[in-house]
Amino acid sequence: MTLTASLSALLPEALSHSSTAILIVSSFFTALMTATIGIGGGMLLLAIMANMLPALAIIPIHGLVQASANGNRALITRNHIHPGTLADFTSGALVGAAVASLLVIQLPVQSIQLSVAVFVLYLTWGPPLKLRYLSGWPLRIAAATTTLISMFVGASGPMVAAFVKQISNERFARVATFSACMAVQHSLKLVVFGLLGFAFQDWIGLIVLMILSGFAGTWVGLHLLSRLNNRVFDYAFKVVLSMLACKLLIDGLIELS
Repeated sequence: MTLTASLSALLPEALSHSSTAILIVSSFFTALMTATIGIGGGMLLLAIMANMLPALAIIPIHGLVQASANGNRALITRNHIHPGTLADFTSGALVGAAVASLLVIQLPVQSIQLSVAVFVLYLTWGPPLKLRYLSGWPLRIAAATTTLISMFVGASGPMVAAFVKQISNERFARVATFSACMAVQHSLKLVVFGLLGFAFQDWIGLIVLMILSGFAGTWVGLHLLSRLNNRVFDYAFKVVLSMLACKLLIDGLIELS
């Protein structure tokens, strides 16, 4: 049996071939988007998956695909990662994941969306944070908070990116550090959902194909990133981040109405 035939046999019966193809292609282009612009691909992929997967499968599968995509991106750009930022983020994320594993209630999604949106817009367009807020306990608290949020709404990427934006003006440093932080966060999410009993094996064919297409998208996106300058990258980063924050703001207001 060929590899393709083996993977086809592992694809979930609940999905049509067209939906499977859309998800695989989406994984490529959203990985390319994040590698090139530094943000946006994860939330776009989440929105696409929300229209095609069962509700209980969306965040776990998205987390596994994103853990791989961000991990690949971080590995390729590892020389640009800020090690101190990653260390502080990881320690805080561990606390957030531990708290999430103990929660049995659903957090108020609309309140989270509104709070994240306002905070992201402030960090994107407001005055720069002082250096003491970008490391140590402030960053650990932010990491714990965003990791907890990601378990329930999967909307933590813009908040993490808004912090990373403050750390460096160099595009590769932003992409590398953001990718490393998100790889840690999504990996912890997988541990939590695994402990809660989510059956990842039921979706293994789709997951493998999305990971492979995401790797290809990352490779193309990083080559495009090398052709940008820091000024163009910074502008594109701010615009996309603001658009994501506005979407969260609108979604939160609709939920409240």
